Amino acid sequence: MLAIWRREVQAYFYQPIAYVLIAVFFLISSIYFTLGTVAARVAEMNYLFSSITFILTFVIPILTMRIMSEDRKNGTEVLLITSPADVYQIVIGKFLGSFTVFLVMFALTFIYLIILFVLGGQPEIPRLIGGYIAFLLIGACYVAIGVFASSLTENQIVAAIISFAILLLVNLVDSIASFVGGFAAKVLDIFSLLSRYSALNSGILDLTSIIYYLSFVAVFLFLTTRVIDKRRWSQG
Repeated sequence: MLAIWRREVQAYFYQPIAYVLIAVFFLISSIYFTLGTVAARVAEMNYLFSSITFILTFVIPILTMRIMSEDRKNGTEVLLITSPADVYQIVIGKFLGSFTVFLVMFALTFIYLIILFVLGGQPEIPRLIGGYIAFLLIGACYVAIGVFASSLTENQIVAAIISFAILLLVNLVDSIASFVGGFAAKVLDIFSLLSRYSALNSGILDLTSIIYYLSFVAVFLFLTTRVIDKRRWSQG
């Protein structure tokens, strides 16, 4: 698993894709921070965390589109699934490879925190911790969705589109639920990432929300494993 993780991280940083995505994320998040925090004289990071999740809807599909589909297209998937490593170890290794790049983006947000303190801001610690935990967890969920989408096809563009469509639907779940109401709204609430995100970002450190996000990641990684298993058995 660690070997696969190391291989994927190297593959990201040997190519310009990781640097471009990190730069784009940092540029757009810097604009949000400048306008929504510095210019507005708001001594909190929570507005930034609320805003930049939407950036991930576009960045994560591009980040993860090659993670599984490239091996399938190149024929190296067969070598992976016949290696001593179990399928779930392969999936987790690849997930961690993509998640590592996200962690670089995550780490860059600490620059804004330093700037905030330098300018004399005194953010509320519970809200600050909640915001960072929420952003880290929703990033993990988005990456897990991207890895799953990439396992469905050998075409990277198609994988990115599938991932974007799922993430867009996730962003619209709350709006759809409020529109339909009733029992359907309760069902849709099961898939609501943003409502729990808002609670954590407000400083409400609810353990059930954290468990929900971790379970969400586990479910999509499990689905990815099942997709690969099914393809392996269908190929004999």
